Amino acid sequence: MDEFKRTYLRFCKEVGVEPQESVLTQLQEMRGTAGGSRLDLAGHSLSVDTCAVLGRVLQKDTLFTEVVLSDCMLSEEGTKLLLSGLCSNATIKILDLKGNNIRGTGAEAVGKMLVHNKTLRRLTLEWNALGVWDEAFSIFCEGLASNSCLAQLDLRNNQINHQGATELALALKRNSALQELDLRWNNIGLLGGRAILEALQKNHALVQLEMTGNNIPSDTLKALEQAVEHNMDRQSTLRESRSRSQVLSKEIQNLKEEKGRQFLALMETIDKQREELGRSNRTSSVRVGQLQEALNERKSAVNSLTAKLQMTEAALALSEQKVHSLGKLLSQANAEKAELLDRQAREIAKEQEESVMREGKLLREVNSLTEQNLQLKNKVEDAERRCKAQQDQIFELKKELTNTTAELKLRLSQAEGKGVLIPVDHVNRHLEETERTLQERILKLEGLRIQLEDELSRVKAAGVAERAQAEEELGKVRAQVRLEEQHRMSSLEEKLRAARQSRDESQAHCCQQKQTISELQAKNSQQSLEMDGLRRRIEELQQEVIGKEQEKVAEVSRVRVELQEQIGHLQAEKTAQGSLKEKIAALEREMKALSSNHREAMLDKESEVASLLERLRLRESEMQRMREDEAQRASFLQNAILTYVQGSPIGHYSPKK
Repeated sequence: MDEFKRTYLRFCKEVGVEPQESVLTQLQEMRGTAGGSRLDLAGHSLSVDTCAVLGRVLQKDTLFTEVVLSDCMLSEEGTKLLLSGLCSNATIKILDLKGNNIRGTGAEAVGKMLVHNKTLRRLTLEWNALGVWDEAFSIFCEGLASNSCLAQLDLRNNQINHQGATELALALKRNSALQELDLRWNNIGLLGGRAILEALQKNHALVQLEMTGNNIPSDTLKALEQAVEHNMDRQSTLRESRSRSQVLSKEIQNLKEEKGRQFLALMETIDKQREELGRSNRTSSVRVGQLQEALNERKSAVNSLTAKLQMTEAALALSEQKVHSLGKLLSQANAEKAELLDRQAREIAKEQEESVMREGKLLREVNSLTEQNLQLKNKVEDAERRCKAQQDQIFELKKELTNTTAELKLRLSQAEGKGVLIPVDHVNRHLEETERTLQERILKLEGLRIQLEDELSRVKAAGVAERAQAEEELGKVRAQVRLEEQHRMSSLEEKLRAARQSRDESQAHCCQQKQTISELQAKNSQQSLEMDGLRRRIEELQQEVIGKEQEKVAEVSRVRVELQEQIGHLQAEKTAQGSLKEKIAALEREMKALSSNHREAMLDKESEVASLLERLRLRESEMQRMREDEAQRASFLQNAILTYVQGSPIGHYSPKK
């Protein structure tokens, strides 16, 4: 209690609110009277701040299991803050909110608290106004429908009408934990009563329902009472069946334990017999194992020989494959060689044709050059002839000149001797002129001769150069052709030499493979002889094994006879177990009889309900008068409620006349 008080004061200090004196006084009194796990604040007017602090304190409180807040004049906001703290409380099981005029927001807060709280068992909401606002009451009903721990709910004097009763009926259809519900002194009416009666057809957990003072006809009230009694009978039969099933399960468990002990004893005897049989089997298995080892050794020798034979066969197949592949390679090499020879012959023929064409071309060029040379020689000869002719002409002219000069000198001497006067000047001029003309002609002829000699020397030099160039080109072409032919012939000789070498190697390898094949065939024949000997030995060993197996079969038949005797003992024990099973079957039949009796009782109840419904249909004529009487009583009750709740803002909800 002191810890609760300290927590309350601490939260008040944190929030900045003055602690309420009445609450502190009540906590002090509870400490003096050793209030224990009950927090009683009934009759104290709690403010909004106090409700907020109490909500925070009770949120994590583990001391109180019962909280009484009746007639505390809680406001809507205070109720919301207080109940928000109770949402996560895990110790409070009883909550009393009687006479606090809880309506709209407060009803919603109660519904949300029912959704989140998992420990509350009893909730008292007497003398409130939960049914005034339909939306708020529907939220409260949703919270009640989702709650799975509340067992007792008091909703007396909460102005619940037929619409609120319909919402409450829907909640009861979904709720399977509520056992006691008090709806006295509300305004549920006929429609609400029918809705709750319909909900009780699906809800089998509610065993106590108070509906007095709700303007519900007596026949509906009786139907509700019968439905609740039916639920009570159902719960009692369920409890009885549970107790009987527990007793039967205990008896079955005892029988199972006894049966298990008998089974263990039987298994021990079987294990002993199995051990004896195992020892005899081990001795026989040791003998069989020895024989099997000898057989395995022979089999391993045979397997090794077969493996060697397979290896030799594989080597033989591999050598044959190699011979075949080498033959293919040799044929391919021969084909390639023939193809290369054909190609080389074609290339040589083509090159010879090209060289012949080149030689023909060069010969044609040489012939043309020789023709040009001959032409030039002809020209030179013509020029030489012309030069000789001109030299002769010059010589004749010189000779004529000398003759003329001599004749003139002679004539001059004769004239001088005769005394004839000849115009010497004229003759001299004439001589000089003729001499000058002759010299000019000589000079011209000399120049022409020099020119012809120069041209002749140039033509000779060009002819010699062209001939030397043509001979040089012809030599180069012949040397190139000769080198190419030598190179191709050397490459062909090398390829031919390599092909011959590969052929010789393949032939040598083939001879070696044939030799190995003959050796392997000889080994194979020898190993086949050894295999025949081993097969005969294996047949002898198999006959020995057959004899051992016959001995083993005889021993097994003897053991079987012993086992059949033991099986007879086991069957006797099995009959004893059959008697136990019959006892269990008798108990099960008894359980079935009980269940059939329960089913017959249920059918009787249903027939009673049908008869009651028939009586309801017969009393429909009396219902109108009873409704009027109940309406008058309801008006009197509503007037009494209004006088009790004077000062509360519900004056606009006047009773129906």
